Amino acid sequence: MERRMIAPCFMDDTLECLRRQGVEAAPLLAEAGLPPVITGPIPAERYGAFWHAVARTMDDEFFGEGARPMRAGSFALLCQAILSTATLEHALRRALRFLRIVLDDPHGTLVVEEGLAQIVLKDAGGPRSAFAYRTFWIIVHGVNCWLIGRRLPIRWVDFRCSAPPAGTDYRLFFGAPVRFDQPETRLVFDAEFLNLPTIRDERALKEFLRHAPGNILVRYRHDMGLSAAIRKRLGGLAPQAWPGFEELAGRMRIPAPSLRRRLKLEGQTYREIKDDLRRALAMEALAEGHANVTQLAADLGFSEPSAFYRAFRKWTGKSPAVFRRSAGAAVA
Repeated sequence: MERRMIAPCFMDDTLECLRRQGVEAAPLLAEAGLPPVITGPIPAERYGAFWHAVARTMDDEFFGEGARPMRAGSFALLCQAILSTATLEHALRRALRFLRIVLDDPHGTLVVEEGLAQIVLKDAGGPRSAFAYRTFWIIVHGVNCWLIGRRLPIRWVDFRCSAPPAGTDYRLFFGAPVRFDQPETRLVFDAEFLNLPTIRDERALKEFLRHAPGNILVRYRHDMGLSAAIRKRLGGLAPQAWPGFEELAGRMRIPAPSLRRRLKLEGQTYREIKDDLRRALAMEALAEGHANVTQLAADLGFSEPSAFYRAFRKWTGKSPAVFRRSAGAAVA
């Protein structure tokens, strides 16, 4: 079985957080079986052990980044609180209420409009660290992905704070456009996913908690698994040159039925992967001021500009022109 690894930037973020909080990292690293200096990826289970050691030492599963400490055991209680929900929307709203009671700030609200679900984070004071916001997303998005048994494709993520040194990894992790220095911190996905049913039970929860949080860092992140391999393969080609599904399976030397089944286990289809990539490319180009929408549609592999207009409106709830103007205003 492939060993799942955590990128070293996660450790860099965590160690920097401990320095800010005045916590000595060396004994906690040793307790988790980690070297005093991290120079490469580490096994997910080791990072999970380190996470638990830090949370126990600080009695805070949010590493001192909230207005109030998230006392040890809160994560398990959060999972218990949402286990009885029927849909993702029900679970998400309950999780956000729970975290507001526990943390006070930052706290999130769910806004649903124009076909999009937006988790908007609020702070009483100035911007928090990118690490704090990403930790919030890991908890909320990761747990809810586990609850419904699939990865939820993210449209885009905004951070109120400035980009950290590892900002590039943030983009890889979320698998979506990431913008820093924005008016609000938000994570956006398609509202249709809010109707998905929850599928976990008490037995599954016990197994999940045994391996948390390392399991949600690797199981539902964008750049892991077979779908990530396909994204990487397509990313090296112009969209017009992307192969059909049968041809892709042949190139990957995987029988087409097996490839389809394995993608389903990751909560993905080949069409969704291509749409995610096209959407990200389109949003990036428009945010940078790309003016020729007809040429952009052709570059993305659409046979007609009208097909691109329909797809883009479905993706974002806006026309390309409106999105370009709003993105420009946000940057300004």
